[in-house]
Amino acid sequence: MQESEVDVDGLMDQFHAYLAKNQLKTTRQRDLIAQKFFAANGHISIEELLALTREESPRIGYATVYRTLKLLTECGLAAHRRFGDGQTMYETAGDTEHHDHLICVECGYVLEFQNHDIEREQERVARSFGFNLVRHRLELYGMCPKARGIKGGSCPNDDQQES
Repeated sequence: MQESEVDVDGLMDQFHAYLAKNQLKTTRQRDLIAQKFFAANGHISIEELLALTREESPRIGYATVYRTLKLLTECGLAAHRRFGDGQTMYETAGDTEHHDHLICVECGYVLEFQNHDIEREQERVARSFGFNLVRHRLELYGMCPKARGIKGGSCPNDDQQES
């Protein structure tokens, strides 16, 4: 995980407003989980977020992380994604631009990408069938160069683990 360019303070303000509106408590544990989530770049699992929060607060439990992510999703600040392996991953929602995903079926790496030609083609296909798109997602499953056995091929997952 890398630090992102997200306005963590602004997102925390939105989260606190949601909690207050729904008469839910603001707790130190919820705040820590939310801050770690907002600072994470890309997709993160509950287990990964739990490990990050336990670096500062070892007593935080899985259920607390799960419930906090559920609250963040309910208030529109997080989005969950389920890829081919069935594991639920979360990413910051709302302010992020639409993107699609390439997923390695061997190592599980998820690469986000944007392609305006693909977006235009999806719109064209929808219109040709009389549809007006309100949302969509594109997930492409394959194998990264290393998984395909390409000599000298690397796995993007290896690069992330080094940082």
